[in-house]
Amino acid sequence: MNVKRTFGTILTILGIVGLIYAGWGFVNHSVGNRELIVVGVIGLIFFTSGIGLVKNTKDVA
Repeated sequence: MNVKRTFGTILTILGIVGLIYAGWGFVNHSVGNRELIVVGVIGLIFFTSGIGLVKNTKDVA
């Protein structure tokens, strides 16, 4: 398997986890707003960069 594609998948999964955590914390009001904003922004960055890596990596047979 291609290393870039694997790294992109890992980044995408980490981004999804970060966005879910930020959403869960926002709904439950369990942690501070600053922490939720930071986690949400980092999750969004990871998610978009992971999707970009997976999308732009060509499959070599």
